[in-house]
Amino acid sequence: MPVAVKICGLNRPDGVAAAVDGGAAYLGFVFYPRSPRYVTPAEAGRLIAGTSATPVKVGLFVDPDDALIAATLAEAPLGLLQLHGAETPERVAAVRARFGLPVMKVLAIAEPEDVAGALPYTTVADRLLFDAKPPRRADALPGGNGLPFDWRLLAGRQWAVPWMLSGGLTVDNLAAAVRMTGADAVDVSSGVEDAPGVKNPARIAAFLAAARAL
Repeated sequence: MPVAVKICGLNRPDGVAAAVDGGAAYLGFVFYPRSPRYVTPAEAGRLIAGTSATPVKVGLFVDPDDALIAATLAEAPLGLLQLHGAETPERVAAVRARFGLPVMKVLAIAEPEDVAGALPYTTVADRLLFDAKPPRRADALPGGNGLPFDWRLLAGRQWAVPWMLSGGLTVDNLAAAVRMTGADAVDVSSGVEDAPGVKNPARIAAFLAAARAL
């Protein structure tokens, strides 16, 4: 079974085109103003408008209120809401019910306890995403920091919902990450960039080709 890929943090037409042409299953757009990959809902809507219906369009939010999600959906037709903050299981369930869209909850992983913390979300989220816990800095972002976590923490685990692996993935470590975790879907952002927020179409193409070869 091929490994599905989400290219996250897309903010330019050339990056979107490379992701679509390379067969990405998910296109990710960041609606978090502190991120160097931030796009406005209107910008994301324009980027989405030029694509086919095949890749799922994902909106990344960090502890959003309903008004932000609603305003974003009015401009950008998303197919999956990614919650990348400290949202509780109750909040995940509320967002899913309010907007009628599937929700992916991100779990920040550093220790076995963090993995165990995912269990309450398996009954309310449609999908989980395991990412590295951000560094302990005041300016650290919730994700997109280019840091892997100990993949052995996920080895042999089974989950009641589909899940995705993220955190420091590159074309060079992708095969090892998939082999160790058993992931059938992965998320990449900084690993296909020249600088934070600057996607490289050639690196996107190479990553997608490596995923197809697995």
